[in-house]
Amino acid sequence: MQTVDWALRPALHPVYARLLCAELLRRGFTREAITAHLPVDWEAIHTQNGFTSAQAMQALAVRGMALTDCPWLGLEVGFRTQAAAHGVLGAAMMASTSLAEAALLLQRYARLRQNLAALSIVPGERYELQLVPVVPLGPVNEYLHGQLVAGLLQLFSTITGLDLQAHLTVHWPFEQPAWYDQYQRVARVNVFGAPAMRISLPADVALSPSIAADPQALRAHLQECELALHRACAGESMADRVRVVLESGEDTLGLTLDEVASRLHLTRRTLIRKLAAEGSRFQTIHDELRKNKACWLLMNTNTPVDAVAAQVGCGDASNFSRMFKRWVGVVPSQYRQVGHRG
Repeated sequence: MQTVDWALRPALHPVYARLLCAELLRRGFTREAITAHLPVDWEAIHTQNGFTSAQAMQALAVRGMALTDCPWLGLEVGFRTQAAAHGVLGAAMMASTSLAEAALLLQRYARLRQNLAALSIVPGERYELQLVPVVPLGPVNEYLHGQLVAGLLQLFSTITGLDLQAHLTVHWPFEQPAWYDQYQRVARVNVFGAPAMRISLPADVALSPSIAADPQALRAHLQECELALHRACAGESMADRVRVVLESGEDTLGLTLDEVASRLHLTRRTLIRKLAAEGSRFQTIHDELRKNKACWLLMNTNTPVDAVAAQVGCGDASNFSRMFKRWVGVVPSQYRQVGHRG
């Protein structure tokens, strides 16, 4: 089920979900109002560094726009994003020699922060950054592009110390909204209805020196980036390896701890020990994946509840209903009715 696969795939570093939550808290909304009946684990987002799924980020963004009645909420969150939020990648970009070099680092190491889109740099008379989503963004297309571009503008302006808004041209991959004037805060020239996101500025501006250039710090940060990229490509954590096994087929969410250990060529005891060393548990991972898939199926398909139970390896419908209520707070039928309105 490919649509489920992309929706549950790790998509964004949780700091970007935290920034959205922080904006909603700042506006006076409670944690309960933000997450009620959503496939979102507040504690995991705020205490762990594993990527947030596309489904969780989509649910949070849709809820946030509904609570605030602010369809340009992505811009608001992006403008409040500081360079430190981008981790070692942000630190490396800050220490680079120029904006153009920082953009090249972003192109190489973007995977450390997100798996939603591919970035490419096109040099020329106008230096251009292109962003092509690799998964469908659906109802959060505008939100995610707004958060990304406003956040990049903040970062690039911090690197150069310049007011870049006057130099940017942005092609947005959605039709011009009624609130298009909000986008004037990003760029003087905004073109809507583009096939893909494109951000461009004059080549001489792209060569603007970084006000925090530090070759020694840059070397250290790049070593960290390379190591982190290697780890990301290798999927080195035991928790990630368990997730891969559990997500590898239609019926694998029903696998037991012993069966997963066998597929990883480990003993039960060794698997438990390795997960514990990472601060994780098999049952926590298992329940998270089953909950996320169940929520997606209930919100996005008409699959009967007993069939959902079978697909997530929870046995009969009554047992699934009890487990689902423990996970989310309501039974599946209520979630299907209420969750759609979140």
